[in-house]
Amino acid sequence: MRTFNVKVNGQSYTVEVEEVGAPAAQPAFQPQVAAPQAPKAVEAPKPQVAGGTQVVAPMPGLVVNLKVADGAQVKKDQAILVLEAMKMENDIVAPCDGVISYQVSKGANVDTGALLAVIK
Repeated sequence: MRTFNVKVNGQSYTVEVEEVGAPAAQPAFQPQVAAPQAPKAVEAPKPQVAGGTQVVAPMPGLVVNLKVADGAQVKKDQAILVLEAMKMENDIVAPCDGVISYQVSKGANVDTGALLAVIK
């Protein structure tokens, strides 16, 4: 018999455990195999348009809100529209400072890569 002190919910108990005659099972050999490295993600360059930067849809979805007026001055990383995809609303942000010119309207369904706006 082996004796152990066990604490459960703040209460201390002394327990005796009988040893079984069979030896404990040994773990099976597990070879160490290195996981393959995932390729590094490369950010796509921002497409340039003559006189402006394109803002494209990163996923298919529904344009539910235009956050700023067409022709308004925007700052880099400012939310410019809301794209609903898989019942989640995603803010699409300006990649640079400039004046926005929307290429879509509220309620439009867009595919991945669709032109949403141009910032000049």
